[in-house]
Amino acid sequence: MKRHLISAADLTRDDAVLILDTTEEMARVADRPIKKLPTLRGRTVVNLFFEDSTRTRISFEAAEKRLSADVINFTAKGSSVSKGESLKDTAQTLEAMGVDAVVIRHGASGAPYRLATSDWIDAAVINAGDGTHQHPTQALLDAFTMRRRLVGRDAGLGQDLAGKRITIVGDVLHSRVARSNVDLLHTLGAEVTLVAPPTLLPVGVDHWTCDVSYDLDSVLPKSDAVMMLRVQRERMNAAFFPTEREYSRRYGLDGERMAKMPEHGIVMHPGPMVRGMEITAEVADSDRCTVIEQVANGVHTRMAVLYLLLGGNEPAVSHARPVDSETK
Repeated sequence: MKRHLISAADLTRDDAVLILDTTEEMARVADRPIKKLPTLRGRTVVNLFFEDSTRTRISFEAAEKRLSADVINFTAKGSSVSKGESLKDTAQTLEAMGVDAVVIRHGASGAPYRLATSDWIDAAVINAGDGTHQHPTQALLDAFTMRRRLVGRDAGLGQDLAGKRITIVGDVLHSRVARSNVDLLHTLGAEVTLVAPPTLLPVGVDHWTCDVSYDLDSVLPKSDAVMMLRVQRERMNAAFFPTEREYSRRYGLDGERMAKMPEHGIVMHPGPMVRGMEITAEVADSDRCTVIEQVANGVHTRMAVLYLLLGGNEPAVSHARPVDSETK
């Protein structure tokens, strides 16, 4: 493992599988009456959020506390940043306080990379989402959810997603989730297809390690997993599609479309969902939809990442893995 986690593209197959296997160990802790490990006792982690976030910030905070770390939450609103303090000054303040890791979300693409490659701070840097660039822990929790559902809980240990067909649908242009997933899923051996209106695909997408289609119905029958993306209206400065009704008709997922998927196929969404446009309530509430599992797996995945970056190479959980494989 590298010292920082900035981009899903930085992970090798072995790095990614190690994180997914460690996530499985962390998930078993959640089944215990006391869901806490002493692994990071005495270590300090700062959640440095320059952009609004609910589920990612809470997920990281839960992960840090379950590993017994000391947690400092920082939001730009109401801090010295609103008075003009720079990222460099903020980083040097944290360095003086002796923090061990910084979890950063920033509206500017590249801010976590700048922090990690500067000499402003000596702590490990974890990217919690930067602009439209990357969101690596979201890609890891998505891959973990796919491996558990499509390969099996214990049968998946040591395995990647080779041969699985994943379809990502919607606002790819503004999505750091899509970019991160394309990078990581390719590394793990999956075949990825992007489906979106031409106006919601970025320039240069033909150089990405995936296929592109404009016809969702033709792709569904061969999709092991369909990941619906949120339409990010807050990042749009123009009309990218005629109407919500037209978008839903061409790219929304309803029960009729879900029936075209293989029986084992799953539906994913990074949240928050726009019901009735991106996905119908019938699909969102079905047992094939993994949205709630993704939230739970987010905590396990972030525990694994923090442990591997800060905890060392010893086993994260002090119990043996089961001898017999148990598949779900």
